[in-house]
Amino acid sequence: MTSATATPRGLAHGRPRRRRARVLGRYRDDGGLARELVARPAAHGSLLLVDRDAPHGGDERLVAHLAADEPSENATIAAGLYLETDPARRRCRALEAEDELRGPFDPPARRDLRVVSPVATDSSAFGLRLVPCGMSIPAIRWTFGPVSGPVRWEPVSLREVIAATESYEPFRELTRAALERYDEEPRVSSTVLRAELGRVLESPIVLNRALREAVLERVAGGEASMSEIAMRCGRCKRDSKGNTTGETSWLARRIGLLREGGQAEPTRWVHSDVLALIAREGLGIAPREVELG
Repeated sequence: MTSATATPRGLAHGRPRRRRARVLGRYRDDGGLARELVARPAAHGSLLLVDRDAPHGGDERLVAHLAADEPSENATIAAGLYLETDPARRRCRALEAEDELRGPFDPPARRDLRVVSPVATDSSAFGLRLVPCGMSIPAIRWTFGPVSGPVRWEPVSLREVIAATESYEPFRELTRAALERYDEEPRVSSTVLRAELGRVLESPIVLNRALREAVLERVAGGEASMSEIAMRCGRCKRDSKGNTTGETSWLARRIGLLREGGQAEPTRWVHSDVLALIAREGLGIAPREVELG
């Protein structure tokens, strides 16, 4: 299990967007807990009728899957019949991720096409999941969502996952495994995920966590100040009296302590050439010592 230290940027503080749901009825179960029936859009214009926990939207059960050409009032009729039926005789099952990706008459997805490789954090999780895309088939993508409560997984890029956790693994290896698994599967698109892995592997922009840790260790041990390290890298500034000091703000931005202008958060990335400069000149060590594998 891998702990994440940040929420991927652009995810509205970690809350994934929800699809619009229409409440068609409410009731209390045998234990007195409030539940509700909702209708919400699914693939190909179809409609899912779902029985769920009213306060939190969890414990979702599929009551009916209505085709796109059915009259909209059929959902209301189906909800009424369900509520009138004795609870012991109601027919429903747990809602599955694939229910939102296929039409009501599509064959059930094979079990090996279900959600794979969740990586949990304290309050949220990343996972490789099948998600709707612009094609008629789902795509395998990295997603982000809360560990508990109603879950609508938000697709994120592999780069966002790596930046949020400041770690390449297990995400690169899990991505490789997923691409190998779905390589010959015509019902799943892996185009986007494959491109994301290629960009991560080929990019000269690398994680700066190990570099940051090395700089802070030197400073904490009294071996060098931030100013001295910056000066060794050729980043100097002079005050009005002609005194020369190191450009500490430059160093702090490169190692992810200060945010860049116009950015909301410090970056988790640094160009490999800059990493090599700070390692060799500023710290006197080989760049490989501060490169994350």
